[in-house]
Amino acid sequence: MIDWKLKETNYDENRIAYLGNKFLIGNGYMGVRGTLAEYEKEHLPAINLAGIYDRVGDGWREPLNAPNGFFTCIVVDGKILRLPEIPPKNHRIELDYRHGIFSRSTTWKTDRGSITVESERFVSMKNVHLGVMKYKVFADFHADVQVVYGIDADVWDINGPHYDSVEFVEDDVLGVVATTHEKHYKVAVSAGDKTNFPCEKKIGTKDKKVLKSINFVTDINASYEIDRYFSVYTSKDCGDCLYESVNDIDKSLLCGYEDAKEVHKETWEALWKDSEVVIEGDDCAMEALNYSLYHLHSIAPRHTDSLSIAARGLSGQTYKGAVFWDTEMFMLDFYSMTNPAVARSLVKYRIDSLEGAKEKAESYGYKGAFYPWESQEGGFDACSDYNVVDVFTKRPMRTFFKDKQVHISSAVVYGIRRYVDITGDKSILSEGGAVTIIECALFYYSLLLRRAGATAYEIHDVIGPDEYHERVNNNGYTNRMAKYTFEKALEILKNINDLSEGERNKINSLYDVNKLIEQFEDAAGNIFIPKPDRNGIIPQFDGYLKLEDTTIDVVKSRLLDPKEYWGGAYGVASQTQIIKQADVVTLISLFSNEIDSEIQKKNLNYYEPRTEHGSSLSACMYSLLYCKCGIPDKAYPFFMKSASADIAPGGKEWAGLVYIGGTHPAAAGGAYMVAIKGFGGLQFNGDEISINPKLPKGWKKLSYKIKYRNKIYQIDITEEKSEIKEIK
Repeated sequence: MIDWKLKETNYDENRIAYLGNKFLIGNGYMGVRGTLAEYEKEHLPAINLAGIYDRVGDGWREPLNAPNGFFTCIVVDGKILRLPEIPPKNHRIELDYRHGIFSRSTTWKTDRGSITVESERFVSMKNVHLGVMKYKVFADFHADVQVVYGIDADVWDINGPHYDSVEFVEDDVLGVVATTHEKHYKVAVSAGDKTNFPCEKKIGTKDKKVLKSINFVTDINASYEIDRYFSVYTSKDCGDCLYESVNDIDKSLLCGYEDAKEVHKETWEALWKDSEVVIEGDDCAMEALNYSLYHLHSIAPRHTDSLSIAARGLSGQTYKGAVFWDTEMFMLDFYSMTNPAVARSLVKYRIDSLEGAKEKAESYGYKGAFYPWESQEGGFDACSDYNVVDVFTKRPMRTFFKDKQVHISSAVVYGIRRYVDITGDKSILSEGGAVTIIECALFYYSLLLRRAGATAYEIHDVIGPDEYHERVNNNGYTNRMAKYTFEKALEILKNINDLSEGERNKINSLYDVNKLIEQFEDAAGNIFIPKPDRNGIIPQFDGYLKLEDTTIDVVKSRLLDPKEYWGGAYGVASQTQIIKQADVVTLISLFSNEIDSEIQKKNLNYYEPRTEHGSSLSACMYSLLYCKCGIPDKAYPFFMKSASADIAPGGKEWAGLVYIGGTHPAAAGGAYMVAIKGFGGLQFNGDEISINPKLPKGWKKLSYKIKYRNKIYQIDITEEKSEIKEIK
């Protein structure tokens, strides 16, 4: 069995960015990168906040990193000891991902002996505004020690700095109040401490830090402990954010470190009680999967009833901290089956940002709701028209993700219906969910085209999940999801009496219901859905099978610069059949009940060698379809690729000098779907659940719980038998 701990020994400065992601701790309100306490902004420490954004000048809008309340460094005999400047004698970091606790131990050799710093820290899963740290010092000689700690307001940003002004509070409880550039949000951080030894403390400011320093001389091998607390509030949380953060510190100092830690661990254990997945016979798979689920827990917005999850979670400002279709299509199943309240918050975020989606549709001349490719608060689309830089001319390249990724609205509809189907909570439909579905259907209806003399409706000029091919016609995934949206809108309109009276009245006042039923039935019945050709292959879009049929290696050999973008008008893949990620395979995975099993296998065999898997969303879709086709051993490496996205090195971290790294919560959610639905064969049919497992070689047992329609089920699968037990 696994020990729920990740460890790294020795020290390598080149791994700072990667380890910052791997050792992340978070609680849904904030995510703290797994960097060391003495790091300053050049080493990418960040306390990334959920759902609050700022823009400076022409830079991309991005989420805020709070002033760093964990900052701590040590001075011994007048010399600052910190990594990477002073190499260590020994160094170890560890993440207890069962409980979200990060620890480090570093020993330095000095002229007079060895001195060791040990620390552990967490951000409370009980009080999401609170960060807690224990810092220990001991030496094998009488060391003259100064520990300096406090709040570092000189934060790392990709497109900042975001704080126009910073005010410092020099008191026993230190404080920082920073004001953002764009909307003048206030971000307050307070920090307090408690020591287990008598000492003199001095307070002051230096280099955009408010600091407290203590001086002492160590007894040989005696332990000196400092308990540290910081609290973050913003003006989006409350009226007086400094007062609230100071109040948190006062309470924490009374309760103490061990009490805070125990409550934090109990909260984590309650989460794992409903979500842990046991895999007997494959510890590597069990560790990778549950570590992935750790990240999903760490970024879940439990503190609010309407907030979604950014594509890189809370690991930093990459991808502008924006919400993509990743949430609905790859993460929502996990939350719906383990923590429905979080799933509801994710869905409610889309409902509450409907007006932003309608404004976007109107700006393009469409009706209905055109949801953003990169959604920030209020449904603002943070996506730029120029997302890629030409490596040769150094000029921004026009891209069409914002304009042509029209499949996002269908993902919103899929998320609403998926949430309702799994949880049984239909009330969300009467809280704007029904209107959201109708508005998304209206958007697709306004996209429909019909050639003269033809009967089928078509959708032109789009980008499907495969981003290497822009502005294509009749992308199969997009068209089928549009049909799905029409079908779900029809269910709403034909069963309008199932909604609350207020919602019925609202719909009847906004729409001609009978006319919409007629229009959506026509659209759903006549939209063009690509059929398999004579070889059984479903073309990804019109003309796809006429493109150059080559290999990934050949396309890669055509690169003149390794940083070239493969897609767009002139990318090396754009005129070939080489694709970025699962597209037709995603279509088949979602609608496999409509497609013959032999056709499914033929398309798997055709598209997989032509898929570069340039997105972390890709592997899980192939894995799911391999399972559905009864080939679990081919599914396994794709499952492990998804589950290991954040535990294994090798991901893309830099684009030139721009940091693009971070965690991959969609891959984590995809790995969960493969384990539960693919290998576990979980299926829903009305109020009933069933399993048709397809365990890979070596798996002796797969065991997990799910919540389904207000009931909890324990599911145990072995090679000999499978059992579903209702436990509540």
